[in-house]
Amino acid sequence: MSLSKETKAEIFKKYGKSEKDTGSTEGQIALFTNRINFLTGHLKKNHKDYNTERSLVMLVGKRRSLLDYLKDKDIERYRSLIKELGIRK
Repeated sequence: MSLSKETKAEIFKKYGKSEKDTGSTEGQIALFTNRINFLTGHLKKNHKDYNTERSLVMLVGKRRSLLDYLKDKDIERYRSLIKELGIRK
């Protein structure tokens, strides 16, 4: 799955500082969440796709690392992002 440039720009515009700011923690977490949701839907249809399952586990780990970093750095931004994206620990 590859996201279009417009979709990525929209995600970074909404969660990052600007659509060009692809390095912000919130933007990266939102992008990973979008990809995780897509892969989860794919695996519900294709339950024997083990490569995608491995990729999903790796993405969840990356997102968890970024969430832990954000939680240590600024707990209020962490809480608002969790609420906005609809994810919980």
